[in-house]
Amino acid sequence: MPAKLTEAEIAERFGPLAVTGWTLGAGMDRMSKTYRFGDFVAAFGFMTMVAIRAEKLNHHPEWFNVYGRVEVTLTTHDAGGLTELDFTLARKMDAFAESVS
Repeated sequence: MPAKLTEAEIAERFGPLAVTGWTLGAGMDRMSKTYRFGDFVAAFGFMTMVAIRAEKLNHHPEWFNVYGRVEVTLTTHDAGGLTELDFTLARKMDAFAESVS
């Protein structure tokens, strides 16, 4: 099981993600972002790319999709908060979103 990051470790890793629109939960135990795409096909394509990577990492996002909007929350339930897996997946999601836009 991945180790839960400390608040200092989270703060160190979170800065670049905040610039791209990620927000931290009040307890620093989760982070969220809303992606917006031009249409449902683009949003679903993004979700498909993320699903394949998430499966390889064995780390799955909480998400909600309506048309071109995908709302994502990342946390590692087993660890009780954020782990390196969350940051790895968040960076990959941002890269995928750039390739779809």
